Amino acid sequence: MAFGGVMVDETGIITRFPGRSMLTGLLANALGWDQAEAAAHQTLQQRIRFAARLDRPGQPLVDFHTVDLGQPHLRAAAWTTRGVPEGRDGGPAKTGTHIRRRHYRSDARVTVALTLDPPDSHPTVDDLAEAVREPARPLFLGRKNCLPSAPLHAGLVDEPRLVDALARHAWACEPARRPRDLPACCPIDEFLADSRTVTVCDDRDWSNQVHTGQRVMFEGRLILGGAP
Repeated sequence: MAFGGVMVDETGIITRFPGRSMLTGLLANALGWDQAEAAAHQTLQQRIRFAARLDRPGQPLVDFHTVDLGQPHLRAAAWTTRGVPEGRDGGPAKTGTHIRRRHYRSDARVTVALTLDPPDSHPTVDDLAEAVREPARPLFLGRKNCLPSAPLHAGLVDEPRLVDALARHAWACEPARRPRDLPACCPIDEFLADSRTVTVCDDRDWSNQVHTGQRVMFEGRLILGGAP
């Protein structure tokens, strides 16, 4: 998985938890929306409230790329998740050697509790759950080569707080090895043990296709089995 952070030059760094724009894109992809539907993406992003816990940190992985995009065989069309070819148009430079360092987490596991505010607008949480269970297109975790190893939908729960939903949701581990708490993040109107505020830049301007703005969230420890 690759939960993208603020990119520095050619280095695509990642964070431990997914961002709101990444969740927006994943859910929109599951719903079958086109990326050109900027207003729908923007509205969905603003409605999303989420908390996440890190069940398994995994191992860091760095993929080093060098490619000359001016080579004739790279000017051909590339296939996309929509099942149609897409050309290499729109970039600032179409020739020359490009260097990239892509960071990933291998064998990590993250559980996300997500709700929508307001809850009754379209799409609803039920709509999102159905879309994730049977997505309109293949889903990926941050980058197209990051395919999930299991179904993403873990169920619907009736809890007043996101952290309560995360705390009481079963963790995939034998009881004897189950930890007391796990690293987590949540909105600042909720609470985690040993929490600190962090500034995240995880929203996207979907009309201009750039990341923008800052938000504040809590990061801390989630006490398993009940409210922290």
